Amino acid sequence: MKIALFTYSTKPRGSVIHTLELARALTELGHRVTVFALDKDGKGFEQQLSHPVRLVPARSAPEQVEALIRQRIQEFVDFLAIENETFDIYHAQDCIGANALLELRERSIIPHFGRTVHHVEDFQSPYLRKCQEQSIRQPNLCLCVSRGWQQILKIDYGVDASLVFNGINLARFSAIPDGNEPGLKKRYGLAGWPIFLTVGGIEPRKNSIGLLQAFAQVLTTHPQAQLVIAGGATLFDYRAYRDIFFHKVESLGIEVSQSLILPGVIPAADLPGLYRCADVFCFPSHQEGWGLVVMEAIASGLPTIVSNQPPFTEFLAHNHTLWADPKNPGSIAAAMLNAIGENLGSLVQSGQTVLSQYSWQHSAQLHENQYQRLLNTYSKPEPGRINSPPQVS
Repeated sequence: MKIALFTYSTKPRGSVIHTLELARALTELGHRVTVFALDKDGKGFEQQLSHPVRLVPARSAPEQVEALIRQRIQEFVDFLAIENETFDIYHAQDCIGANALLELRERSIIPHFGRTVHHVEDFQSPYLRKCQEQSIRQPNLCLCVSRGWQQILKIDYGVDASLVFNGINLARFSAIPDGNEPGLKKRYGLAGWPIFLTVGGIEPRKNSIGLLQAFAQVLTTHPQAQLVIAGGATLFDYRAYRDIFFHKVESLGIEVSQSLILPGVIPAADLPGLYRCADVFCFPSHQEGWGLVVMEAIASGLPTIVSNQPPFTEFLAHNHTLWADPKNPGSIAAAMLNAIGENLGSLVQSGQTVLSQYSWQHSAQLHENQYQRLLNTYSKPEPGRINSPPQVS
């Protein structure tokens, strides 16, 4: 099959990594995959990829979020409207790509498209709610990565989404040092103990403030501890939330660049080693699609802390991780202290047993089956006659 995958960024976020790993695995199955990605800085992807990439130029965006999303959708549409190459499958990994493909289908430029829902945002803007809703209801094929979101899509949207899951790249993430760890520690200022790491930036759904408050409690008994909040490339700046976060930093007396390390987006080449530089991985999120970074941390040999709720409860057992109540900083702090205690080897070892259950090869095979169902359901249209058929069920 000729497959076009669409993602909103070239920077490492969950759905972006999902896109690239899926593209690699589908390519290994013998399919011809091209990734289309909005390129905001003209630098493209950092890593070498085994498949073609089409970088869609993205201009400087307005601060107003509705205008930003409109512009990003239109940039995809303008680029694809003059695209000469055709594909058997058009598959978006986010709301922006799905809305662009929806417009192209309505203009009879493509016959059908699919979308993977990683999670659903609680937008206040009517425009953003409309974009999200039609990106879920209108695709001919809707996929999702967890059972919890599968149920939400069925109950809230009446959409029967098929599960495709995520995977873990064990060739990239492992507990075996490669010799770069001392240099990484020096570069990122990691001189304390214990080092708590989280990946995803400062966001409401990441529960950054709750984690910060928990870390403040840990500092009372471990003043040399460090909290590293890596990442942060997102469509939204969460300015109000970040303002509250940094006000909390000041009021709690936490020193930035000493106790709190904020390196921003981590180069792809540094991330595997950064996991190995940490002592504990913390991910007490309020909401996640699945939690790719948790699997990366487990593969890197770290004890992990996650929220005691879906999606984590779907793929982790009680002895795979340390559980915390995301609404209770005291619960998170207790898990952080437990994570640096003795006899954590059995927790780490048992957590790693889950890795074999989630491979990108298996995910690619699930996608392959869904793509074939889509092609079997909708025959290729005659030139100039493209309908907008209902979803595959």
